[in-house]
Amino acid sequence: MSDATLNSVTQDPDDFAVQIADQIKTFIVAVTEVSKVAEPEEAVPVLLLQVSQLVLAGGRLGAYEDIVPDERYEPDLGAEPDADGLRERFAALLEPIDVYSEVFDPYEPRKAPVPARISDDLADLVTDLRHGLAHYEEDRTTEALWWWQFSYFSNWGSTASATLRALQSLIAHIRLNQPLQELDGLDTDSETIDDDLAEEAGRVMAEEIAGPLGLRPVQ
Repeated sequence: MSDATLNSVTQDPDDFAVQIADQIKTFIVAVTEVSKVAEPEEAVPVLLLQVSQLVLAGGRLGAYEDIVPDERYEPDLGAEPDADGLRERFAALLEPIDVYSEVFDPYEPRKAPVPARISDDLADLVTDLRHGLAHYEEDRTTEALWWWQFSYFSNWGSTASATLRALQSLIAHIRLNQPLQELDGLDTDSETIDDDLAEEAGRVMAEEIAGPLGLRPVQ
């Protein structure tokens, strides 16, 4: 293990917490602002960058030594703000490209992809991260780090990774001029997930996103 890698794993907790908190604050502010833009082509590249940075922060948390909270029971944070407004704004903004398919656990054999929504993912990420940030802003640094690390493994790490993969795939289609096709019936509310899901997930309303995202139909 190199000195740089070793330092990232054994870094002073206070310095580490400041760096992680700064990355999380930046993500929450940036994503909130992006949700207010008018067109998807303004949002997608910035989301790709911000989610990439968040995945880096998560990787640092994952590689860090196990964090043990100071108290046995988590202090009460009181009422927390919900992210429904953020979810709804992104659902409207990204409507033609919001739904994507994801394999929940790549180490479970023969699992079919499941539908997910970028708008749901972003709202869930902000909710998880805000929870730890509330502890941090009350000077409960260890509790904040514990929560961010625990929820990285249990929830937001896989969510961020899936969202990043969807955004990267979308940008790749745009840059390589490979149109997406319609998502024929694929939705997060659907109970029917079968072997045709992968084929369905390859089609996303090209006629609606050709203009905003610079896509062109296949000749």
